[in-house]
Amino acid sequence: MNTETHSTRQHILDVGYQLIVEKGFSNVGLAQLLSHAGVPKGSFYHYFKSKEQFGEALISEYFSQYKERLDILFSDPDKSGFDKLMGYWMNWLEVNDGRCGSQRCLVVKLSAEVSDLSESMRLSLLNGASNITTMVANCVQQGIDDGSIKVADATTTASQLYQLWIGASLISKLSQSTDPLHSALKTTELLLQGKNAF
Repeated sequence: MNTETHSTRQHILDVGYQLIVEKGFSNVGLAQLLSHAGVPKGSFYHYFKSKEQFGEALISEYFSQYKERLDILFSDPDKSGFDKLMGYWMNWLEVNDGRCGSQRCLVVKLSAEVSDLSESMRLSLLNGASNITTMVANCVQQGIDDGSIKVADATTTASQLYQLWIGASLISKLSQSTDPLHSALKTTELLLQGKNAF
């Protein structure tokens, strides 16, 4: 893929990302996407065979960038596993700010919407979320090893936490309030410290 081709494809993905975070996947038609991107219809089909394939590419790109940010955060040698994880969740809260911020909202917005519409997009979302959960589990294990986290099983804890935060993000979006996210942060802190969080 030459530089111009990659640049146009990336531009379509970037514009589409913003539209879909704002309006949802089903509510963004190809005509609207192409109009905002300023590219002809034929160009879209040069890069993507269908809107569904575009959705898969969008999800893949989202998780690729998400993973890069997590790699940087979780590889900080000067922080304990606990501090890395609390930093991750605090950043989640700050980025969302009760408005379903675009850094997290794609998963929240698309999971319920496309799961019954597109099996391939559902699997892309599930795979991406599973990869993030694995990264969280590895960081939990770092905390167990360095003594900063007091839980018995890193994998179970990571799954519980990711599910907690996805749920809190949904309720935060519904209520347009950060209260559910602040509650999730407190629950997370207690859970990682081995205290009864519920």
